[in-house]
Amino acid sequence: MTVERHLPWACIIVSALSPRPATVGIIANPASGRDIRRLTSRASVFPNAEKASMVVRAIAGLRAAGVDDVLIMPDSGGICGPLFRMMGDAGASAAGAHPRFVDMPVRSEAGDTLRATELMIAAGASALIVLGGDGTHRAVAARSGLVPLLALSTGTNNAFPEMREATIAGLAAGLVARGLVPPTAGVRQNKRLRVSCDGKEDIALVDACVTRHNYVGSRAVWDIAEVDELFVTFAGADAIGLSSIAGLLEPVARAAPHGLHVRCAPFDETPHRVIAPIAPGLVSEIGIRDYAQFAPRRRHVLAARSGTIALDGEREIEFGPDNRIDVELDPNGPLTIDVSATLTYAATHRLLRHYIGGAA
Repeated sequence: MTVERHLPWACIIVSALSPRPATVGIIANPASGRDIRRLTSRASVFPNAEKASMVVRAIAGLRAAGVDDVLIMPDSGGICGPLFRMMGDAGASAAGAHPRFVDMPVRSEAGDTLRATELMIAAGASALIVLGGDGTHRAVAARSGLVPLLALSTGTNNAFPEMREATIAGLAAGLVARGLVPPTAGVRQNKRLRVSCDGKEDIALVDACVTRHNYVGSRAVWDIAEVDELFVTFAGADAIGLSSIAGLLEPVARAAPHGLHVRCAPFDETPHRVIAPIAPGLVSEIGIRDYAQFAPRRRHVLAARSGTIALDGEREIEFGPDNRIDVELDPNGPLTIDVSATLTYAATHRLLRHYIGGAA
């Protein structure tokens, strides 16, 4: 084991514990945390300069775990500009880290995330660090296959990703990517929703919301009076966003084998209501017709009507009475790295201990 002195990039490099090299991809969405809910609620803006700093800190953690090859999604400059300046630091190159940008066109659209994910997987990435909200992670999960994600929250409503210090996240991702922590100890399987419109399928990681809006429009769901039905994979009582409606009715753990199906109603049609934080600074009262556990692998067909379906908080599907819409809970969703479990395993197996001048 060797010791690096080039702070802040790395202190202890875990290089002698495994011969397996690793490539890790980093996808940071410059548009996350900047949707219409900034205007309709009191959500704070997550600056791209901080996202760039998080990428730098994640690389520090990756380097400490012995990962040399890091692929980064390019953008039009919102994150890459500050990142270039930070990577120009003498300490960055001296520490031996080798971050490189994926060679792809930048169109400043959701397709950039999909293309970057595909190219990173094709390049042999064994883990992906994702900075974004639920929508960003949904896009990555659509292409990530069996490659585990390290989900970091930088969006508006964030149920799927966690708030974590990026340095620790990079260290955990590196340990898993290099095989130092086995998948059975550091990786978990998530549920997902499969939503089909006339056979054309899409997914949601947290919730699928049926609204009475006839058009996708600004995508974000902020008018709770238009919400008709809600399907969730998991829902915490302390969540924020649409899933909080389910979480405050009947919390559903990520590891639970079921989801929850909630049917909403106008106030004049039901005496049952729940008060839920559907966006930062925006707490609403929602009429509840009924709710029930949603079993896996059983398709629920929506009654014929018109509206839109929001996937993880963003309206994506427009449908009418002639369209067949069905929803299924799939237990075989994306893999994610459990930071706490990974570092607990590393601690109990002494993966990060370093001895100088003698045996342990």
